[in-house]
Amino acid sequence: MIEVNRMRPAEQDPAFALGSRLDLRYNRGMRSCLALLFVFATGSVRAADIDPEWAFKSVPKSAVPAGVRRPLDSLFPAKTAPADKRTLIRRVTFDLTGLPPTPTEVEAFLKDESPGAYEKLVDRLLASPRYGERQALFWLDLVRFAESDGFKADDFRPNAWRYRDYVVRSFNDDKPYDRFIKEQLAGDEIDPENPAARIATGFLRHSPYEYNAVDVEQKRQDMLNDIADTTASAFLGITLACAKCHDHKTDPITQRDYYRFQAFFAGFWPTDEPIQNATEKAAHARKLAEWEAKATAVKQELDAFEKPVREKAMAKERFRFPKEYSNLIDLPVAERSPLQKQLAMLVERQVNGRAKVAASQMPAAVKPQWETMTKRMAELEKERPPEPPVAMVMTDVGPDCPTTHLLKRGSWRSHGEEIQPGFLSAIDDRDAAVKATSHTSGRRTALAEWIASPKNPLTARVMVNRLWQQHFGTGIVASTSDFGVTGDRPTHPEALDWLASEFARTWSVKRVHRLIVNSAAYRQASPAFPRQRLDGEALRDSMLSAAGLLNLKTGGPSVFPELPAEIKAANWKPSPDVAERHRRSIYVCVKRNMRYPLFSLFDSPDRVETCSRRFTTTTAPQALTLLNDAIVLNIAKSFGARVVKEAGTDPDAAIGRAFELALCRPPTTEERTAMRTFLKNHPGPFANAVTDLCHSLLNLNEFLYVD
Repeated sequence: MIEVNRMRPAEQDPAFALGSRLDLRYNRGMRSCLALLFVFATGSVRAADIDPEWAFKSVPKSAVPAGVRRPLDSLFPAKTAPADKRTLIRRVTFDLTGLPPTPTEVEAFLKDESPGAYEKLVDRLLASPRYGERQALFWLDLVRFAESDGFKADDFRPNAWRYRDYVVRSFNDDKPYDRFIKEQLAGDEIDPENPAARIATGFLRHSPYEYNAVDVEQKRQDMLNDIADTTASAFLGITLACAKCHDHKTDPITQRDYYRFQAFFAGFWPTDEPIQNATEKAAHARKLAEWEAKATAVKQELDAFEKPVREKAMAKERFRFPKEYSNLIDLPVAERSPLQKQLAMLVERQVNGRAKVAASQMPAAVKPQWETMTKRMAELEKERPPEPPVAMVMTDVGPDCPTTHLLKRGSWRSHGEEIQPGFLSAIDDRDAAVKATSHTSGRRTALAEWIASPKNPLTARVMVNRLWQQHFGTGIVASTSDFGVTGDRPTHPEALDWLASEFARTWSVKRVHRLIVNSAAYRQASPAFPRQRLDGEALRDSMLSAAGLLNLKTGGPSVFPELPAEIKAANWKPSPDVAERHRRSIYVCVKRNMRYPLFSLFDSPDRVETCSRRFTTTTAPQALTLLNDAIVLNIAKSFGARVVKEAGTDPDAAIGRAFELALCRPPTTEERTAMRTFLKNHPGPFANAVTDLCHSLLNLNEFLYVD
């Protein structure tokens, strides 16, 4: 479907180099059409000339002549003159940090006439803490990061944010991408004493979770499917899930490939564990033992009151499960098979959830005594040593894993042949050589090493293509998570392969960004460059930045900004500290069933499934929200107050300051005249007039789009 909006020439795809002045909004069905337009516009190779299974072939050696200063320019030449410096600094600052440049930064760049002024700007942006915060957003979309379970209950995951901070730090530190892969897939195996590496395995914990599922074998299989599918999509850019029930209809991926890939995760064991070193663990254990000795007597008395109530509630919960599942929790752990341990864990999550006793459950005859005891216990709890930091991590159930079978038609009830962990036959038709440790199977390490190998034809190509998409709106391969036969062909295969080979030499993500944004193609003027609308997160951050409200504090638990008055959500309580509400959008809580409205309105994904590309919509509620929403109006009021504080009551000074803060440029003569007339004729006080002027700037297409 194509929607034509003649009010906004948005040029959101390189295909608009053809000169179209219409705003084309497209869905996934338009990708192939746009790719063909892009090929025509840029003079790149014909899709028909490319091997349909090109992505599964090794990356060829670079054909770029030696000694070329900027090889990318010879492979992907610019079509127009370079952009002016104001356009360029706004473009690259948004792309690398997700924020607009400040007036001071713009002025400094304009005054710097040195030959390397732009390269210095790029280096400064890549070194900024804001870079990792921006880069993390795309990765969190990809790995379906959320801080709640989804489904009906959508229970909160209070420690999920540690994975988000791990991702931000990794990009800021320019952690080698191969290490980044290995830590997320097998950090507990490759570096078990490193808290960051264990937190990284949270990648495997982000699947939605239905808290009350009684068919725990089906739930186990759903979790395995999600982990395998997301891993293949995120790191390899392939639609592995299409081979779940039968051989892939178009790609060289068999059903056997699917289950040998899934077998790497068969021993999965999710756990929430303290993040402490050995010294901290010992100190905490000592203090906890001292407290336990003091509290034992009270705990025993309280337990005597609660035990009958607790056992009744837990027995009722157990009754929901078939006996073959509920009986597992009576089986001693040492006697359980690996599969039984996993199934018992899924049952115990629900049964043990009924262990906490509420006042409403207590019989009237003993309720007064129970209340007295709970008060005594509450006083003792104040002396309890603080709980150590906890992270959501993934490990294995043990050195041995449950057996993996090829599932007929994808059903866990229909076992076929037994399958060993192995790689994709189209690339490397081998079973994996696995080395178990005393605590884990070692399977995930084998997979991580294979995915992160420079010899893997998909890994580097997929990642550099994602980075290209961030800057140009569309990847060299438009279907960024489908490098298969039915995906789009690369418009510039030589450029893609050169970037991939360069990336695999150092695995530096920042280096790839530097190569792209320093290229002539990226630096060219707007008529040939894909104009892109700000996503919801960047839009909110930009408004807060213009208003002087943006809190640049980094890391820590997520925050809850205020919601529009018409939205009532019991599970979303705004952060008490107003400054905390104004943190960067990357730190706003991500609840699957309660996405922050502004982000949802401007096309953020629900994080239920992996999202490799946000598609842009144009809807009336977007414009109405920016015009009428009380939160936006309050930001505009703060913006106006900032302008009056910094520029005084001189109309020209106020107009100039407002334009610089919002649009990174001074007003034109025509704009200045119109704004001066507006301020003069405004019926209210000068401060109110400036607020309305600032509000209008926040609604301009020039504010919402980046040239």
